[in-house]
Amino acid sequence: MGTGGSRELHEPKEISLILCPNVMLCEQVVHMANCLRDDSGEPLLKVSSVCGRQGWPVAAPDIVVSTPASLLNYLFALDPERQRRPKFLRSVKYVVFDEADLLLCGSFQHQVVRLINMLRYEEKMLSKKAESALDNSTDLPIKPLMDFEHPHEDDEEQQSNHNLEEEDVDVESDHEDFKNEDIKVRTGERRDWRRVREVYTRSKQYIFVAATLPGNGKKTAGGVLRRMFPDASWVSGNFLHCHNPRLEHRWVEVTTETQVDALIDAVKKYVNPKTNDSEVVYRTMVFANTVDAAESVANILQRVGIECICYHSESSLEERKKNLIDFREKGGVLVCTDAAARGLDIPHVSHVIQAEFATSAVDFLHRIGRTARAGQSGLVTSLFTEFNRALVAAVHQAGKIDQPVEKAFSRKRSFRNKLKKKGSADVRHALNI
Repeated sequence: MGTGGSRELHEPKEISLILCPNVMLCEQVVHMANCLRDDSGEPLLKVSSVCGRQGWPVAAPDIVVSTPASLLNYLFALDPERQRRPKFLRSVKYVVFDEADLLLCGSFQHQVVRLINMLRYEEKMLSKKAESALDNSTDLPIKPLMDFEHPHEDDEEQQSNHNLEEEDVDVESDHEDFKNEDIKVRTGERRDWRRVREVYTRSKQYIFVAATLPGNGKKTAGGVLRRMFPDASWVSGNFLHCHNPRLEHRWVEVTTETQVDALIDAVKKYVNPKTNDSEVVYRTMVFANTVDAAESVANILQRVGIECICYHSESSLEERKKNLIDFREKGGVLVCTDAAARGLDIPHVSHVIQAEFATSAVDFLHRIGRTARAGQSGLVTSLFTEFNRALVAAVHQAGKIDQPVEKAFSRKRSFRNKLKKKGSADVRHALNI
């Protein structure tokens, strides 16, 4: 794709950037934003998606929605001459990280930290430019303004290729004021931007949104954020991760021999509850920990005459879109992995079943959070084995005393690796039987 002409992103006064972990969430955000209209029915904002097969927006948008990988691809791979990159980075004033805990761990982490550093580097350059314009009383040599607008290529290479550890050094010292900085300027010594420790004017706002944001440990999402943004304001609801009185939770202990029967009974009993309202659409989500286990669950249900559809990361994007639309419109049973536990707009899910018990507090909270939403009631049925009985007891006790579920999992930290190795194998064995 060309970088100039009508395909170039024109520079608006301000751009809001929203980053999501996958294309489905990006499209959902765009759809919801486009629903915001004025009294005449016109959209309040121009929203563009930069992900999947969609190219760089032709018209100047108010909001750009993208995945980290897609945005980096368009800023670097498809724009090697940097024609749109500096302009875009200067224009971004608000950055929203949706599902922030997911974006700040695993394969997303390096991409997200790289983007944050690019944006913060631009803030530093704009701040220095403003200070230079106001500083007319000093005889010290001032770096030309053009250098701030177009950093040297090797500076940008350093900027884009550093890793999380380098960012930690830079971020932790952002608010330190080194007296030696003026000496370096006077002597003309070339400065590595990663080691420039100074206070600079913030020109962008960073907003991290998540239902779960683990903070224990340096490598957790919360730990990373506290180092990168030590002065950030933390906001949470009064009832975050506390017991939901509209949510009923059933605990069913199973063995290898009884697991399949218990699963089928749970799906059959609650997939079509007896009701006088024939227009009510009931939706059941069945969670498994792996793609293989999800496929096995779907095969078992179909064999006993229960229609169901699958949703997991190994399905094509088109298949996932179709299955999600069918589930929203027609209801029924959706067999899925934790790919369906986050962010997806699926209203009125009446029943969530854990065919395999969650291996972490984050997965557990996102799964049960699919039901009993927006004032509705809901049911969660969790199947568990003797192997994770102690963990279930800890989670159950946390709910009784209104304690965050994360503490129950952290006390049973050793269960996580064992569940990954043993738990999934047991489920696959049971389902194969």
